[in-house]
Amino acid sequence: MELQARVALVTGAGSGIGKATALLLARQGAAVGVLSRTKSEIAETADEITKAGGRALVLEADVSDEAQMRQAVERLVSEYGRLDIVVANAGVNGVWAPIDDLKSEEWDTTMRINLRGTYLTFNLTVPHLKKDGGSIVVVSSINGNRTFTTPGATAYSATKAGQVAMVQQLALELGKHGIRVNAVCPGAIDTEIDDNTRSRGQDETEVPVEFPDGEIPITGGKPGHSSDVADLILFLASDRSRHITGTPIYVDGGQGLLR
Repeated sequence: MELQARVALVTGAGSGIGKATALLLARQGAAVGVLSRTKSEIAETADEITKAGGRALVLEADVSDEAQMRQAVERLVSEYGRLDIVVANAGVNGVWAPIDDLKSEEWDTTMRINLRGTYLTFNLTVPHLKKDGGSIVVVSSINGNRTFTTPGATAYSATKAGQVAMVQQLALELGKHGIRVNAVCPGAIDTEIDDNTRSRGQDETEVPVEFPDGEIPITGGKPGHSSDVADLILFLASDRSRHITGTPIYVDGGQGLLR
């Protein structure tokens, strides 16, 4: 129970990495604000936490909506009196398409959710974290940071690279307040994020790379699990990582080394 008496906010907590992280932080003693724009999913996450004896608060909000996010953060702090851990996980793959086919509104949607959503998460939680210090973990990706071969993923990769730049910039800005800021960069993980992916023109954007047998060396080609990422987030949220900040850490089983 190394997070006893801590309060955490996890965005995108209704499924995949966000849900696995919320459940794990709660098992370690944290009170968790589970946030998503899909209320039914976070209600299920919160129910699992409370049935296991943990504490959870359902926070329905779109991470790109400032008013909704402000209300959610204020409600969490009002309920538990503090904020110590922030996991900025919410995001979408968006549309993957040739750049001359990618519509401006499709680009804007990916930017709004992935980058504006991350900005708002920082903007609205940092004032609370400044009181006693804490940890912020951003869920980025190997795309845009370690690999650049995902067909048509220009907008997505740009947002993921942007998130790491934000992490490194803010690690320096916020260090004097005792706030650590890090990024986890997953490779292929068995989540539902592909459900919000739309692809067009893959023949035009396919990168000609040949792989040895199994694109993920450590697992023989099988994707990782949400729990693999959650375990790393727990480490970064805890005092065990007290001397780590401004660092992107890859969780890809070696996948990115092949590309």
